[in-house]
Formats: sequence, C-alpha cells, structure tokens
Amino acid sequence: MIEQGDRVGGIARTEEHRGYRFDIGGHRFYTKVPEVQKLWEETLGSEFRLTPRLSRIFYNGKFYQYPLNIWETLRNLGVQHSAAAILSYGLARMRPRGQEETFEDWVTNRFGHCLFETFFKTYTEKVWGMSCKEIRAEWAAQRIQDLSFFTAVKKALLPGGGSGPKSLIEQFHYPRLGPGMMWERMAERITERGGSVRTGTEVVQIHHRQGRVHAAVLLGPNGPRTVQTERMISSMALDDLILRMDPPPPPQVVQAARSLRYRDFLVVGLAVNQPSSFADNWIYVHTAAVQVGRIQNFGNWSADMVPDSGKSSLGMEYFCNRGDKTWNLSDDALVKLASEEASQLGLLRLSDVRWGKVIRQPKAYPVYDETYRAHLEVIREWLATLENFQTIGRNGMHRYNNQDHSMLTGTAAVRRFLGCSDDPWAVNTERSYYEEQRVPGENHSNAATRIQPAASF
Repeated sequence: MIEQGDRVGGIARTEEHRGYRFDIGGHRFYTKVPEVQKLWEETLGSEFRLTPRLSRIFYNGKFYQYPLNIWETLRNLGVQHSAAAILSYGLARMRPRGQEETFEDWVTNRFGHCLFETFFKTYTEKVWGMSCKEIRAEWAAQRIQDLSFFTAVKKALLPGGGSGPKSLIEQFHYPRLGPGMMWERMAERITERGGSVRTGTEVVQIHHRQGRVHAAVLLGPNGPRTVQTERMISSMALDDLILRMDPPPPPQVVQAARSLRYRDFLVVGLAVNQPSSFADNWIYVHTAAVQVGRIQNFGNWSADMVPDSGKSSLGMEYFCNRGDKTWNLSDDALVKLASEEASQLGLLRLSDVRWGKVIRQPKAYPVYDETYRAHLEVIREWLATLENFQTIGRNGMHRYNNQDHSMLTGTAAVRRFLGCSDDPWAVNTERSYYEEQRVPGENHSNAATRIQPAASF
C-alpha cells in the first residue's frame, strides 16, 4: 500500500496537534450495506461508537434545524418570506422549467425559486466556487433526495394531511479518536499479515505495455525506486493518474484528464479555552456575510477528540481553489479570519481562542461541470484497456461519493481481480449511503418528507 501523505486515510484521515484531533471535514460512518458495517465493527470493536446527530443551518442570523422543521422555518422566515416561498413553490409546480440541465433548474422545480435562493444557493456556491447555473443537475439528483415541499407543509398545517414524515438518521457511528483511527487500524492489519504500508511515498510513474500495468516508480524519503506489479488498484485523482502513465495515453485522453476540475478545501482548527457553546456536531453557514461554509464541533463527535473536558475545538471549513486568495493566506491570517468569523456568528469570544491549526486539502471534491461527463467517459474507455488495473474511490472515479461507497468500489476491484464479474463503476450509490429513514407505519407510496437542503456535502 502506497500513501503520498504522512498519514493513511486520505481526506478521511485524522490530524493531531497538541493533543487535539481534527477531522478533515465531518466523516460519519453510516451505511445500509451489511458487509461494510460488519467490516467497520470488526476493525474497531468497542471503539466504534454510536454518536447522536445534531446539525443546524445558520441563515440570516437564525438557526434552523436540519432537515428543516416546517413550523420553525415559517416562524424564523416570517410571514412575508414564508408566503413568498409558498407562492414561489406553487408557481414552480404550475410552470416548471423545461429540461433540467443545472442544479438551479433541479432545485427550483422541486422547491420554487424563493426556497432555492434561501436555503440552497449561497452555501452551494460557497462549496463549489461557481454559479448554480453551471453545476450539473445530476449532482443534485445524486446528493438530494426527491423531496416535496408541499407534502411537508400539508402534513404540518392540515389535520390528517398525509402520512408521517421521513427523517434523517438520528445517530451514526464514529471512531473514538476520529475517522483516521479506522484506516490506521486497517494499515496495522496489513502489516501484521505480511504486507507493507509506505507513507510519505508518491507514485510518480506507472509503466504499462500490451494492455497491462507492469511497474511503478515510487518517490519516497530515500529517493526513487521501481517496483514490479501484477495488479494495481488506484485511488489517485484521475488527472494525476493519466499524466503519470508511461507511455502516455492518446492525446484525447490526456486532454480529457487535464480538463477535469476539482474543488480544494482547508480547515482551520481552533482550540477554545471554554467548553462548547453549542450542541451541534456541525453547522452549515448559509450566509454570505462570512466566508466560512461549515463548522465542525469535534468534541460533540467524540469527547476524546479534545484532551480537556473544559475546553473545546472547532473546525472552521473554507472551500477554495489552490492559488486563490483564501488558499494563499498565511496560516496566521487564516486563524485570525476563522476566529473573527466564529466570534461574529456568536459561537465564541475572541479572547477564548488559544491557538489555531491550518490543514489544507487539495482536490477534496470532484467538480460536476457541464463537460466533466464527456471527459470522464473518454478516460474510462482508455482505462478499460488495462486488464490488471482498476481505479476506485472519490477521486479515482471522479464521483462525489461517501466512505462506504468508496469501500464498496474497493471490494469490487478486489473481487474483479479474483475472477468475479464485479465492476466498481457499477457500484450503486443509492444502495450504500442515503440516510433517509421512514417512520414506522408510514405509507411508503405517499411518503411526506421534511425539506432537506443541499447541505450534506
């Protein structure tokens, strides 16, 4: 196993500084796939703990439950805004947009333009750094269930107005010392069984001929070395992968790889000299008044993430692109920005911030722009010519998936090499992660739903 970073786990690793542990974004362990759940439980045993879920949206100076509670939402928005939302929804249902090409089209047709502007637009554009008119509709279809504003209102306002609502799961599993604990334990198992795990080592070249990968050049602490390989599974970002193939793929494949886009990410971990001031695991910030997009409260994921019960730690998350203004800020400037914004949101006093730690994560999110699908198909067709090579995971497949889906693609790749007919590209995301649950006794054919904005990124 080869890992470019100094810790295993990739974006799901856990960083540590002065005894505080920081998740690179929140990583819930939730799945509907028994074999994945069993593997997690066998790996960590009693250190794989159930954690209560609480997350809210901060919008226009107020907090909203997530998913949205209809009464709270109407009360917080006020009569005029609420009426506009309902009228906008009615207009969208009577005169829907035609072919749904963009994220904005998809959401507006289901919720109306007013609710799109209120609960979808600002946060989504923070995450992706692009207009909702540019983001493809299939991303919305993958990440947001087909929810109904009308059925939620009907259930809330009319007696017997529909069956019981669905809700999101109220708890999930989480390793005692953060998500990286899972992957560190798996790395230990590999070593115990005679395998090797090399961190701080980069795959700089992959040699192939006659439809087979036969060697890789590794660059580690002791310099470059070449290793022979019978099979290879890669979670490397596809653009990096294609550009490291020797001989190079055809020009159209290289061009397709260069055309894929990614969104980068950084988290500013703040050590706070007070217990946590709020009960949420995380908060979505749907306001343009601050740059921060999401805030993690690590002690509410696991108390062992914070070394002192009288202290707390926040993860202030900023979505950016490498080379832009935010990415290029010094660590000191980012800690100052994060501290001031947390104070502005009323989550802490500036004087309570002890120190901050900046963690940058390139290529955190594959971008679903208007051309990605065509480029991805060109790359897939060429990769299919390599019989002993398989890509997996979020960046290895340029899919915005979750931990359990990524693990399923990994197990499918292994089964494929063992002679089974499994195809990692055919792994069904709907089978794995979606956290919607139905209330007992609900009529599934006419299920109402709470309003669930595009916040679970």
